[in-house]
Order: sequence, then structure tokens, then C-alpha cells
Amino acid sequence: MDIENTRQQMRKGILEYCILAILHKHGESYPSEILEQLKEAKLIVVEGTIYPLLTRLKNDDYLTYRWEESTMGPPRKYYKLTTEGKKFHAALGTTWKELSTAVNKLAN
Repeated sequence: MDIENTRQQMRKGILEYCILAILHKHGESYPSEILEQLKEAKLIVVEGTIYPLLTRLKNDDYLTYRWEESTMGPPRKYYKLTTEGKKFHAALGTTWKELSTAVNKLAN
């Protein structure tokens, strides 16, 4: 039994909601900030995972972005929730509460 594989699959399943939650909380963030927030929450994610997800969320009209020049390096892409993204975040929040309540009920 490979517990690490199962852990990774569980993390991937909630990653979308976690990214939306970070953006909801902070207003806007660039990918490195999002990755740092995920790491602080012990949801270690590699850059190769987050960029395609941000692109998909943007293509689904849940996120928008703006470019900002950086004094240290290339310009940064700052993401924020759209109106549809805020609705989607709220819907996922409800789903998460229902799911976590059900799992906790079964586990305890």
C-alpha cells in the first residue's frame, strides 16, 4: 500500500478549492505567493501543478489576472477571483463543509 500516492490524490482533490480560498482571503496573489500559502498549510505543491490549474480556472472565467512590473525580475501575473469565481468558491465551500462533516462522522 502506497500511502504517499493516496495523500497526493487527496491533496489534488482539494487544491482547486484551496487556491480559490487563498485568492478570496487575500484579494489577489501571484503564483509564488499562492505556493507559499499552500506550503504554510502543509499542502506542498510543485509549480508544475499550480500553473496549469491557474490557467484552467482563468479559462473557465473563475479568475482574471493583471501584469505588474517587478523591481526584482520579470513582471508578475497577479490573479484574483471574478464574480463567477466568487460564486464557484462559495459553492465549493458548501460542498467542502458537507464532505468534511460526512467524513468526520464516519471516521469518529
